[in-house]
Amino acid sequence: MGNNNRRTVKFVTLGCKLNFSETATIGELLAKHGIVPARDDEAPTMCVVNTCSVTEMADKKGRQHIRSLVKKYPDALMVVTGCYAQLKSEEIAALPGVDIVLGSEQKLDIVDYVEKWLETGRQEEVVVTPHTRISKFSPSCERGDRTRYWLKVQDGCNYYCTYCTIPMARGRSRSGTIESLVAQARQVADEGGKEIVIAGVNIGDFGTDTGERFIDLIKAFDQVEGIERYRISSIEPDLLTDEIIEFCAGSRAFMPHFHIPLQCGNDEVLKLMHRHYDRALFAHKIDKIRQLMPDSFIGVDVMVGSRGETQERFDDSYHFIDSLEVEHLHVFPYSERPGTMALRIPHIVPQREKQRRVARMIALSDKKQRAFIERYVGTVRPVLMEQPHGQGPMHGFTDNYIKVNVPPCQALVNKVVDVKLLKINDDLSVDAEVVTA
Repeated sequence: MGNNNRRTVKFVTLGCKLNFSETATIGELLAKHGIVPARDDEAPTMCVVNTCSVTEMADKKGRQHIRSLVKKYPDALMVVTGCYAQLKSEEIAALPGVDIVLGSEQKLDIVDYVEKWLETGRQEEVVVTPHTRISKFSPSCERGDRTRYWLKVQDGCNYYCTYCTIPMARGRSRSGTIESLVAQARQVADEGGKEIVIAGVNIGDFGTDTGERFIDLIKAFDQVEGIERYRISSIEPDLLTDEIIEFCAGSRAFMPHFHIPLQCGNDEVLKLMHRHYDRALFAHKIDKIRQLMPDSFIGVDVMVGSRGETQERFDDSYHFIDSLEVEHLHVFPYSERPGTMALRIPHIVPQREKQRRVARMIALSDKKQRAFIERYVGTVRPVLMEQPHGQGPMHGFTDNYIKVNVPPCQALVNKVVDVKLLKINDDLSVDAEVVTA
């Protein structure tokens, strides 16, 4: 790597939007040290795999990508980081061709470890801080195609849900300061960004280490000139206070769009999961949003087939979710994770039954989302238009998160325009026409 005048990097990012945001920041840090993204036709001098470990399948995908890159680019420096690297660093270090393994706390210090690796004669390095001692908040912001930005405001989690390894992978909850995050939002506005998605692991827990509050952060964000739209990526129902909902409803720039993890609509299973609410509280939050923002798009995380989810409890969960006025379910099957308390819970759901339950929930989601979109066909909504790719139509999202397609027009990129929704497609996007530009 040191002998090549042009130092290049290839990234593979797996998992959540937070990982993508952090990869973007890693890319900027490397670029400042002359390590630039490799072109499609050149072998990189360095590969970085930012891993996920939310399921066993995520671990497997991480290993597959690492092996594939090592085979394709045997001379490249191989750096692996992310949640899988934090949880199972020795397992990754044992894979042939891996040079540097960095845990969650070291992720954004990657340049220091790369330079050290070159100076010390290319010694394999594994650096992982135990999760109980992870204390640093590392800011990151992903620019995407420069219309929507992902801004990390918080990291880690103090909740210990029985099925989850996130607190072990990312450490305790910690946050940026409101002052530093507002400065980042202003920088996005200066670069021409119009929309910011507020990201984190448990963002409603923002400020537990700094003495600040999430409601004060979003109030400060709403004042930043130039940012026309904010979306809250995902917020726990017990931390989505009525005060936050009321502020968003009357705010200048917060969109009528929420994503709220439910995981299960049965109270006994929620207790087994050690979730911090019951379904009555969840239903109240949905009702409150509907009352103040009737046009809102509400997405919900649903895990099926967890330990203890008997057929009766699943049916109860299904009927509860069916009764909720929500638009989209992000459905995923429960995956056994080593070291989690869930492994002590009796009643294991067979794999085939898990898949059947996933299919039922996805069908329910499609039905709900289609019914929601149909309400808006023929109406006019504001849309932030994105950069067109290839020859097809250009896309954008309405304020309430309906994906629309319009004929490409470069002059509309990164502008909020009014469009009339005309026709729903099979993929639940909507063909539309621009009314004002």
